[in-house]
Amino acid sequence: MTWDWDKLKEKQRSQGSGGGPPPPDFEEIKKKLRKFKNMGSSGIIIVIMAVLLIWIATGIYIVGPKEVGVVQRFGEYTRMTQPGPHYHFPYPVETVQKPKVTEIKRIEIGFRTPDSVSTYEESKARSIPKEAMMLTKGENFVDVKFIVQYRIKNARNYLFNISKPKKTVKDAAEAAMRDVIGNNVIDAALTERKMEIQQTTKGLLQEILDDYKSGINVTAVNMQDVHPPREVRDAFKDVASAREDKNTFINRAKSFRNDILPKARGKVAKILNNARAYKESKVLKAEGESQRFLELREEYKNVPEVTRKRLYLETMQEILDSSENKLIFSGSAGENMVPYLPLDKLRSGVKK
Repeated sequence: MTWDWDKLKEKQRSQGSGGGPPPPDFEEIKKKLRKFKNMGSSGIIIVIMAVLLIWIATGIYIVGPKEVGVVQRFGEYTRMTQPGPHYHFPYPVETVQKPKVTEIKRIEIGFRTPDSVSTYEESKARSIPKEAMMLTKGENFVDVKFIVQYRIKNARNYLFNISKPKKTVKDAAEAAMRDVIGNNVIDAALTERKMEIQQTTKGLLQEILDDYKSGINVTAVNMQDVHPPREVRDAFKDVASAREDKNTFINRAKSFRNDILPKARGKVAKILNNARAYKESKVLKAEGESQRFLELREEYKNVPEVTRKRLYLETMQEILDSSENKLIFSGSAGENMVPYLPLDKLRSGVKK
């Protein structure tokens, strides 16, 4: 093959005057071609062998400690390799991708923070109302900002089953959170059920990603900030204050109840115990009196006169012991009156 170098030089000069990029130096190219032609067949073989060795050496690759190697042959998955040095057929026969399977990835939904901020700060975060505004069960709007953390659990599915993993996780997480928020009233989202909402959203998001066979494992769903829309935030604060006052009064009432009820239960137990003791004493006394009467009846059958006399004396003893002012007389009223002198009381009065 011959070259018309004079025509090439003329073309070079005409293109160089147009103000565009300078054309290649054909004199330099001509010199290199002549040098390569002078090498001979042996030199060409050496060059080809060197190029071939370099090409074969390009198949050496190293998988990092946080990575796995996914090898493709003409674009089709063939095998997976673990951390360490490996070899594959050079490009374009085989290629390798090395995704980081232990890295925890993070997606912000409803807000964006600067790269320099590691934790959520409302003053530094840029709100995304289109993502954050959600509708609750009671048809109230609530502003939800949350973070999804995930990692790769199956590198093959992660690389070949979804084309945009980050966008897929973001869209699925937003859909899952909207579904969960839509099944809860606004008070639940704002206060006592935030942890439950996070766990439910995490489970639902994992189900969606598993249906996609995405090879992604969701490690956490964290709600950073949940509040009503800015236009009605003050009204919700008043409602929250009223709810706190209500809880305060309820707690005070419970405290008072817990103080009164044990005392009342103690009094009730004391009254019941006294009643049981009184009942037992009365029953036992009645049984004793009944037994005594039966025994006395038997004695009366045996010696009626003596028994009658003893009963009379015992009765008089009880009467005289229980009365303070006593008059003793015998016979008809007003006759043979004998005054009673209470010597025991007079004796006690003298002692005083």
